[in-house]
Amino acid sequence: MQKIDVCVVDDHQIFRKAMMRLLSTFPRIGEVTEAENGSACLQKVAERMPHVVLLDLDMPVMNGIDCASQLIQKYPDLKIVILTMHDSDKYILYMLELGVNSFLLKNTDPEELEKAICAVIDKDFYHNDLLANVLRKSMKTKLHSERPEFSLLSELTPRERDVLRMICEEKTLKEIAASLFISEKTVQTHKLNLQHKLKVKSTVGLVKSAYELGILT
Repeated sequence: MQKIDVCVVDDHQIFRKAMMRLLSTFPRIGEVTEAENGSACLQKVAERMPHVVLLDLDMPVMNGIDCASQLIQKYPDLKIVILTMHDSDKYILYMLELGVNSFLLKNTDPEELEKAICAVIDKDFYHNDLLANVLRKSMKTKLHSERPEFSLLSELTPRERDVLRMICEEKTLKEIAASLFISEKTVQTHKLNLQHKLKVKSTVGLVKSAYELGILT
C-alpha cells in the first residue's frame, strides 16, 4: 500500500512536533515534514512534494488561506486538509469553495485524523459531520462564504486571548485574576485593551467578536 507523505504546517512548534509524532504512529504515513507558516510551506513543497498538507489557517508571514490558494494553483494533485481551531461556518464554506480536500478542527480525535488523511488520498475528499452541517446550512439558509480574516486576532497578545476566553466562559474579573495569578486591575486593563482592539463597547461585544474570530473552540 502506498505510503502517504505529509507536511504539517502550523506556527506553534509544540503542536507541530506533537502532530508529527502522532502521524508517525499511523501505518500508512511515510515521511513527515514541517513548516512554520505558509511561506515556509510553499518552499518545503517545492523542495520535496508531499502527498498531503495539514494546514493551519491563522499564521504569521503567510496565512493558510493564501498558502492553500497558491498550492491549489501550482499543485492540483496535492491534497490539502485544513487543521485549525477556527470553526466559523462561513470560513469553512470559503475554504471548501477554494478547493481544499477536507476541514478538521484541532480537537479532532486521532482516529478521525488518520481516516481523513487516507480518505483524501483514496477518495479525494473526506466528508465529516462538520462539513455535512455546513453544506446543509448553505443549501437551506443560503449561507454565504466569507474569507477568513485574522488581522484583529493577530493583534491580541496570548494573555489577552486567555482573558477573552475566560470572559466568554462567564468568569468574573476576580475569577480570571485568580486563574491567571494577576490582579483584578490588570484583568480590567486587559479587558479595556480588548474592547479597544476589537472595536466594541461591552462584554457582549467581546463575546460576539470572539465567536466571529473563531477564537473559541
